[in-house]
Amino acid sequence: MFRKGEGMTHRLLPLRTQHVTVGQHLILDAWRVPAELLDDPAHVGQALRDAVEACGATLINLCVHRFSPYGVTATATLAESHMAVHTWPEHGYVGADLFFCGPRDARPAMDSLVRSFRPAEARVRELARGIGVAAAEPAADPAAGSALGG
Repeated sequence: MFRKGEGMTHRLLPLRTQHVTVGQHLILDAWRVPAELLDDPAHVGQALRDAVEACGATLINLCVHRFSPYGVTATATLAESHMAVHTWPEHGYVGADLFFCGPRDARPAMDSLVRSFRPAEARVRELARGIGVAAAEPAADPAAGSALGG
C-alpha cells in the first residue's frame, strides 16, 4: 500500500508480530576524557584491541588515523561486525559504536573502552538491531563499574 504526502511517496510496511534481532549495537558518548588519551593513535588503537580481546571477538583489520591538528578515528573490522572510535581532544570527547551480529555480547568490549578512556561522564545506549525491535537506553555511570549498569 502506498500513501502520498508532501510530494513524496511512502510505502507502508505491514505490521509484524515477530521480532527478529540480528545484532546488538552499543553507542558511547563520553566527556571530560584526558586530551592526551584522545590524541594518541597508539592509545586509541590499543583501546580497540583490548575491547576486542575483552569480548572474545575476532579481529580482521584495525585502521587508525590521526587527523591534523588533532583527533583520532579508529575502526576495527570484526568477524562479528565492527567497532569504531572517534575522538575530539579539544572537547575532551570520545564517541564509539560497537555493532555485533549473532550471539556474542558487546558489553564487555564497551566496558573495556570506557576503562581505557577514563571519562568523568559517560552515556551508553544499547539498540537491538533487526526487524520489529525496540531500543533501550540504560544509563551509564563509569564509577559504578560497568558502563551498562550490569
